[in-house]
Amino acid sequence: MPHSYHTHTAWSDGDTSPRALWEEAVRRGLDELGISDHLALHPAYPDLAWSMTPDELPAYLAELADLQALTAQSGAAPATGGPPGPPLRVGLEVDFIPATHDRLVPLLAAHAFDFLIGSVHFVGDFPIEAPPPVWQTLSEPARNEIWRGYWQAIRGLAESRMFDIVGHLDYPKKFTPPPTVDLRHEIAAALDAIAAAGLVLELNTNGWDSPAAEAYPAPALLEAAHHRGIPLLISADAHRPADLTRHFERAGALARAAGYRETVRFAGRRRRAVPL
Repeated sequence: MPHSYHTHTAWSDGDTSPRALWEEAVRRGLDELGISDHLALHPAYPDLAWSMTPDELPAYLAELADLQALTAQSGAAPATGGPPGPPLRVGLEVDFIPATHDRLVPLLAAHAFDFLIGSVHFVGDFPIEAPPPVWQTLSEPARNEIWRGYWQAIRGLAESRMFDIVGHLDYPKKFTPPPTVDLRHEIAAALDAIAAAGLVLELNTNGWDSPAAEAYPAPALLEAAHHRGIPLLISADAHRPADLTRHFERAGALARAAGYRETVRFAGRRRRAVPL
């Protein structure tokens, strides 16, 4: 059975509680469930609506610890009964932002996690999730430089050695066309850094339901990652229970077409390979 790690609850930009999400995982027969709410520390955006604050982190972790204890005792979701439920893995989706790197390191080191997803939602002060009308105000060279900066940030994310998983690679395609300049060098350098750091790449199915209408990353990038020996994790990036295993069958076929035969699981930030 599948496992789903990249998920969000009402602690960040999801629409449900950790317990409700876990109960949905029981109904779907998942082997494991990860919860990975957002933590983004950007100096220009101190009050991001979609992110926890550092002050909220202890309460988030306490709620997940309580849920872990409850599910370990009951063996089944309290509201559903039925078969034993999946282990709960505690994670975060953390933005890699060079300006706050020194603040982030001790904050994460003070807590225990099963996995950390590193993502890039900003290039400098520009939010990648800006809607198309904002992107359209930029000149073509400016858009190209954001793409370049994105790949450089992914390389920095990998070289930081802070994370376990790289989230939604090639994310800028959500709201803007591909670059019109050759960025093969920057892309290769980012993938090489991911491989050198021993990071896992997620195949994020959320992209199929985005304006890009394509999973993150694109098939060519997935093949390039496999060529470098980068492990893979299929992720739904679910913000509601209904999306917990969204497009997983389709993603499995795409992963196998790229050459993958294994995926990974995490516990205590240690990974192990399992059949795809």
